[in-house]
Amino acid sequence: MRVAVLQGGRSLERGVSLRSGARVSETLAGLGHQVDELDLSADLVSRLEANRPDVAFIALHGTEGEDGTIQSLLELLGIPYTGPRVAACQRCMDKVLAKYVLRENGLPTPDWVTYSEAAIRDFGAASTFGRAIERVGLPLVAKPASQGSSLGIKVVTEAERLPDALITALSYDSRALLERWVPGRELSVSVLGDRSLPIVEAIPTASHSFDFEARYEIGGADFICPAELPAERAEEVHRVALAAYSALHCSGFARVDVILADEGPQILEVNAVPGLTDTSLLPQAAEAEGIPFDELVERLLELALEAS
Repeated sequence: MRVAVLQGGRSLERGVSLRSGARVSETLAGLGHQVDELDLSADLVSRLEANRPDVAFIALHGTEGEDGTIQSLLELLGIPYTGPRVAACQRCMDKVLAKYVLRENGLPTPDWVTYSEAAIRDFGAASTFGRAIERVGLPLVAKPASQGSSLGIKVVTEAERLPDALITALSYDSRALLERWVPGRELSVSVLGDRSLPIVEAIPTASHSFDFEARYEIGGADFICPAELPAERAEEVHRVALAAYSALHCSGFARVDVILADEGPQILEVNAVPGLTDTSLLPQAAEAEGIPFDELVERLLELALEAS
């Protein structure tokens, strides 16, 4: 098959995307496919039309690649593509919308409050910071509404540090959310097709949270897969992850990030286009399931064609 690997782009996760794309392209070529590596640029449409692929493999992360922009364009061009459809990408990329969808479906996610840059700048919302803290509690996590890979996230332990944390979050996005800090084990459940893969636990080695560096730098975290959990707990985590995947109407593949707290799993977010680098969690989970990386890539192509 002729496969266009879409990678790079203009998001803050460009570097990770290039690493995912390079690994996927090398694997596809080894499987005998004809590969066109396409960095997002103004001539993307003309390049896709000139060398029309049988399928597009989306190795993009962050805005444009995960928010439905490229997916909408590929649908307009009639090109099958890997990963969830447009609406699912939009829901997953918008953490606030995703949390509302999860709550509406009775799924557990930490309490939150949302602030927009406009509300603070134009409507005096800064005067409500105390109420937000009362509602969410301390410590809390300030994060951009539409970024991935732990970009712009700050843990706030003291009320006077909240404005600075919001400034950081709003430097990445026009909206931010303040989310209740939930202590517990950091787990990820990758879903391939309609089945969940073995749970991965991330244990940061150099920081107190699983931040951007811990995710993508070798040695930044230790990973255990399958996570060592009692059978009942593991079953509960799988059930909640699959329910979140379904509630957000994901298809093909996605990754659900969960904190396992004393009261049970709490869903943090769902990633519509998870990374495929050598430190990414989906490939680790697939390997633990007995699916080597080349088979994973081939399966993602099959799912893309089945969805077209």
